[in-house]
Amino acid sequence: MDIEDHFGMVPDYLDALPDESLVTEWPNLKRFLFGEGTIDPKTRELVGLAVAAAIGCEFCRHFHKGAAQLHGATDAELAELAFLASYTPRYSAMIQAQDYDLEHFYDETADIAAHLQAQPAGDD
Repeated sequence: MDIEDHFGMVPDYLDALPDESLVTEWPNLKRFLFGEGTIDPKTRELVGLAVAAAIGCEFCRHFHKGAAQLHGATDAELAELAFLASYTPRYSAMIQAQDYDLEHFYDETADIAAHLQAQPAGDD
């Protein structure tokens, strides 16, 4: 079985899936977690870790952190990711709680982007 060849075993959580589901699930899992894509493997795993942290899934967090480290993620990158994983949900909650106007947000975001693009390179 291809899963066993890849992992050295069939994890029980995959073995528990109905065979007809696994036939389509495994190629997608293999492609997006282990195959070549436009996003490099370390970045993919850091994204997976950020999502796992945001949704509070310890299983996913453990997997993606280990996979990110296997792909060369450093302690500094993992520390930065810990902040970034909280960033979007935190600001989303603040903005949502204000019942902020979406069109106004779009306009402000476009204005900020235009301002930043007009700045000379290296101005922080």
